[in-house]
Amino acid sequence: MKKIIALVMSATVIMGTLAGCGSSQPKTNEEKKETKNFSVAMVTDTGGVSDQSFNQSSWEGLQEFSRKTGAKVSYLESKQETDYSTNLDKLVDSGNNLIWGIGFAMADAILNAAKINKDVNYAIVDNSYGDNTPENVTGVTFRAEEPSFLVGYIAGKTTKTGRVGFVGGIKSPVIDQFQYGYQAGVLYASKELGKPINVDVQYAESFSDASKGKAIANKMFSAGCDIVFHAAGGTGVGVIDAAKEAGKFAIGVDRDQSYLAPDNVLTSALKLVNVAVAKVSEEAMNGNKIGGKTYTYGLKEGAVGIPKENKNVKPEVYEATIKLEEKIKDGSIVVPFDEKTYNEFKNKL
Repeated sequence: MKKIIALVMSATVIMGTLAGCGSSQPKTNEEKKETKNFSVAMVTDTGGVSDQSFNQSSWEGLQEFSRKTGAKVSYLESKQETDYSTNLDKLVDSGNNLIWGIGFAMADAILNAAKINKDVNYAIVDNSYGDNTPENVTGVTFRAEEPSFLVGYIAGKTTKTGRVGFVGGIKSPVIDQFQYGYQAGVLYASKELGKPINVDVQYAESFSDASKGKAIANKMFSAGCDIVFHAAGGTGVGVIDAAKEAGKFAIGVDRDQSYLAPDNVLTSALKLVNVAVAKVSEEAMNGNKIGGKTYTYGLKEGAVGIPKENKNVKPEVYEATIKLEEKIKDGSIVVPFDEKTYNEFKNKL
């Protein structure tokens, strides 16, 4: 990830403390031998490891974890949902100490695998089993509505047509966070400006169909949207391509996606899956108990945010956005994460 706000960079240390990372003292030869024998693997969802989004970010987190500790890391890609269980079984057979499932779509497969292999530790990104979390499963979730609110505010302050869009991958509580957080940010900007701003919403029903993402975005641009935010994994790459061809703006997700189209990515809603995956994996390697619970990360933990700089965002808009970020962190603004909380937010605004 090329550019990340200072908050996010500095808070990596904070996350390590919150997650209870092990000692940073130099390892003995015996300890180094043990870490080299520790192996962590992940199974991607159908977006694949090069989705320019959360699968890729997760893999980068494991690679960083490996560089830091000497542990072995690997991955298997899922071409379709029926691959989830098979791939998880393969990683068990390979003797991995910790197995990650990337994405909420793998929730059932992870749960079933954990019940069968009670001596294997599992972790999943973007899903929590709440009070029913098995002792050998760890959930990792993010308050994705928070950075979505920030990019929604930027979109509302930047749009010239008064019409912006949102393209989701597959409808779920996780993607609801992005959608309704974004809509709330646009609404907040609308109230400040004293004029209505419409938000078009459409789902692609896929996280890997870039052509469909492009088609949806093209339709939105033709209808008058000049900015489209995507929370659609690999499908969202098509949204960015459409913005580039139309001379409009797209808003990236999970990582700073400005490198895909420097002139046409307005900003990105950062969700640092890589940091969380690395931290939790190190927790497991250090012998700390990670199972039976969920780690939740947001602005306070430095695990979400927006890029520090983007030539496409006006300086005054960026500065106003950072002030809103502080209000979210101190609780002055509570960002909605679904339709119900959005309607409540709207009625109070």
